[in-house]
Amino acid sequence: MPDAAKVLAALSACVQCQDDRDALAFRAVTEVHAAMPQAHWTGIYWLEGDVLTLGPYFGPETEHVRIPVGVGVCGTAIAEGKDQVVPDVRTRENYLACSTTTRSEIVVLIRSHGKIQGQIDVDSDQVNAFSEDDLGFLRMVAGALGSLLELVPAAAAKRAADPKRESNDAPRT
Repeated sequence: MPDAAKVLAALSACVQCQDDRDALAFRAVTEVHAAMPQAHWTGIYWLEGDVLTLGPYFGPETEHVRIPVGVGVCGTAIAEGKDQVVPDVRTRENYLACSTTTRSEIVVLIRSHGKIQGQIDVDSDQVNAFSEDDLGFLRMVAGALGSLLELVPAAAAKRAADPKRESNDAPRT
């Protein structure tokens, strides 16, 4: 099983992540990708209305920067409200090929304030690359992301309301 403690510690230590969901997502993607050697692509999709919008990712570029809910493995996860583990993507009729070499995929939902905010998406060039341990690991990371996302708007609002805040947003010492 990947080292969840290391990833969770990196997320909680990310100072710049306190008011920036993409900085938080970037840190998560970087740490998850490093912890899962079978991954060739790791990314975050944010749910915006009825479309998933690509956030930070690690791996080759993808043309799938916007995915409608219900389309592909990622859209199906949102539509069903369930994480998805696909041992062989070639068996899925609705699979959106981000890479011709992708053989398996795992998608874990990120929830905050009781609502789905997005998802962690990991692809592998290997068939059946993801175990129950990997699913558990990604669920821990997604849970931490969801909890930290609950703090992001509050931290940003607090900084914006601070009368001592410098106009260039430089950290105060």
